[in-house]
Amino acid sequence: MSTLNAVFKRELVLAFRQKSELLQPVMFFILVISLFPLGVGPGPETLQKIGPGVIWVAALLSALFGLERIFRDDFADGTLEQQMLSGIPLSLVVLLKVAAHWLVSILPLIVVSPLLSLFLNLTSAMYTALLATLLLGTPLLSLLGAIGVALTVGVRKGSVLLSLMLLPFFVPLLIFATAAVEAAALQLPYNGQLALLGALFLLALALSPVATAYALKVSQN
Repeated sequence: MSTLNAVFKRELVLAFRQKSELLQPVMFFILVISLFPLGVGPGPETLQKIGPGVIWVAALLSALFGLERIFRDDFADGTLEQQMLSGIPLSLVVLLKVAAHWLVSILPLIVVSPLLSLFLNLTSAMYTALLATLLLGTPLLSLLGAIGVALTVGVRKGSVLLSLMLLPFFVPLLIFATAAVEAAALQLPYNGQLALLGALFLLALALSPVATAYALKVSQN
């Protein structure tokens, strides 16, 4: 446990040392949502209708900014190879790296989302549903993204390839999340959509660390 704690603390320390990369997802998220009402017009009904989709698309694209950093530096300096040889299950190391990525890159997006939802005229019921979908869905972004990063970690300029690989898998997540918020706007129950998001998250939590660890071993060889 002490070794795993050390790995987790190291990930957080390294993330906060790279402050420019750390701020990129948050700044992109804020800029997209702040500028969007200027592009489509200030009509409150229009903004309320498209607001959940805008926030989710902005969160999805913002998450792609920090994904490549999960394994990039450790792969380049040989730390990843040492972790493979340390005797610690690589899947646990992967899970810690993904958790650190979510905390430093995606959690700030959720923290600032209440303020940004005001720009899009979301009601309290809509924002409650939106917050629930973000809390369930954004960890899924990190878990699925880790697999893509592991497959492309040895590829030079693999960020474009990573985006092309991951975006099709994010489509169902986007559909279920926006459907939940739309149901809340109509004062309809949205437990079914949240249950689907929760099931996808648990499935990814069980399978993604193992798949990512295998992909890293293949990339390392």
